[in-house]
Amino acid sequence: MDAHPTDIAAHPIHLGVGATSSVEPHFTGEMEWYGGYSERHAADGAEGRLVTMHTFDESWDVWEMHPVGSEVVLCTAGRVTLHQEYPDGTTGRVDLTAGDYAINQPGTWHTADVDDTATVLFITAGMGTEHRPR
Repeated sequence: MDAHPTDIAAHPIHLGVGATSSVEPHFTGEMEWYGGYSERHAADGAEGRLVTMHTFDESWDVWEMHPVGSEVVLCTAGRVTLHQEYPDGTTGRVDLTAGDYAINQPGTWHTADVDDTATVLFITAGMGTEHRPR
């Protein structure tokens, strides 16, 4: 099989059990896409990881939390401020520029502010992800 380049923003990657990886269907950004992802990889459980890259030109309007695993947040361009609310109720803030990363530990609610434009790579343990309004 010939290898070919794939745009991660259009087709995220699933990292699965047994050191497997697969190209995901075209990313729509809709919650239905995430539901389909969860169904496709349910057998990987908490060990599965979703790798995505998004470019943001405005701050997030939601908080999210991943209960079963950590999430790597790697800024590849621009500047993003990650706000974290830890399970014990304390809060933190991490300013990321290109090449910087932070980790959202399991159970940490997080959201982000973007001043201009920022591109961020996420490696997410997405099983059971929850959202709440900001």
